[in-house]
Amino acid sequence: MKPLKKASEMTVKELGSYIDQSVLKPEFSEDDIRKYIQEGIDYGCRTVCINPSSLDIAAELTKGTDTKICVVCDFPFGTSTTESKVAQAELYCKRGDVFELDIVANYGWILSGKWDDVTADIKAVVDVCHKYDVAVKVIFETDTLNEEQVRKSCQCAIVAGADFVKTSTGFLTGFEAYGATPEVIKIMLEECEGKAKVKGSGCIRTREHFLQLIDMGIDRMGVGYRSTPVVLGITEDASVDKNSTY
Repeated sequence: MKPLKKASEMTVKELGSYIDQSVLKPEFSEDDIRKYIQEGIDYGCRTVCINPSSLDIAAELTKGTDTKICVVCDFPFGTSTTESKVAQAELYCKRGDVFELDIVANYGWILSGKWDDVTADIKAVVDVCHKYDVAVKVIFETDTLNEEQVRKSCQCAIVAGADFVKTSTGFLTGFEAYGATPEVIKIMLEECEGKAKVKGSGCIRTREHFLQLIDMGIDRMGVGYRSTPVVLGITEDASVDKNSTY
């Protein structure tokens, strides 16, 4: 939904509410995880997006703050069986401290045109998460898809009852990384028409890009820990790892 004022006029707190700070690198030490979760809290991010093994740390650090927990599920490939995805989601959601869950769609099925299977796979996870009042974001890896596939994927997620559609994991290999381009966000916003929210992730590294997507009407963005202070206007240089799409 388009904001009531320009992103450039928003406060740091208002801008922070658009961010899920990514704390997902598998090589992070526990000290790294604590550091970047705490930074996400200090920056006022809506959530910190974490791996399941970081749930206890995130629960400890976010308790009593305005920053919530977003946990990834079957990440980053989305190729587990539906039953396994459901079991994972149940395990995380029943804790009672998870706010949102980001699940990876089986984008191999999307590329194969298995639309009924894609919808059923998403719906099974949505159903268990909604039982615990946990919102679900569905990642499509849009860099692997053409426009028609992006649009059909959005429709699958809407039929399945997902709360958000999302562009990327940030861990895709074998493809050029473009992530949350204005072009793909425009397609997703058009196709969802408010029936599902839109989250952009991947390659959101500059303040200009970040503000542009807010003005377009995006609902949330996954931003890497290095880039969060940059897009918020707190620091100027993200010192981005060029091998990462975050």
